[in-house]
Amino acid sequence: MDATEVLGRYFAAFNAGNVDGMLDCLTEDVAHHVNEGEVRIGRDLFAEFCAHMNRCYKEELTDIVLFSAQDGTRGAAEFVVNGTYLMTDDGLPEARGQTYRLPGASFMSLKDGKIARVTTYYNLADWLKQVA
Repeated sequence: MDATEVLGRYFAAFNAGNVDGMLDCLTEDVAHHVNEGEVRIGRDLFAEFCAHMNRCYKEELTDIVLFSAQDGTRGAAEFVVNGTYLMTDDGLPEARGQTYRLPGASFMSLKDGKIARVTTYYNLADWLKQVA
């Protein structure tokens, strides 16, 4: 399977709120590099992160463009995050159902047809301005 197929399944699962579908695309020892956060290693920590995010945010990605290296070992996605801030997240402004829209990107490494690294970027200052 080529990298864009795996990334396509991963982002389709994200938009469907299907955490199990996302986890199915990942290696057991996936390295999750969170924007403005610690690196988390393993599918269990990735699942915990997703549960936390689903409590605090409702997000859908649109305008997704997928990229992949010819050898299939790396891929990337550029997208627009369309979200609603549902529940106050620690250290962040109070949630009042604010909506936001901002560009984002994810970079991935792949191994044996699965995603072995996820690195996600977005502009936190832009998000803070939108939910203030």
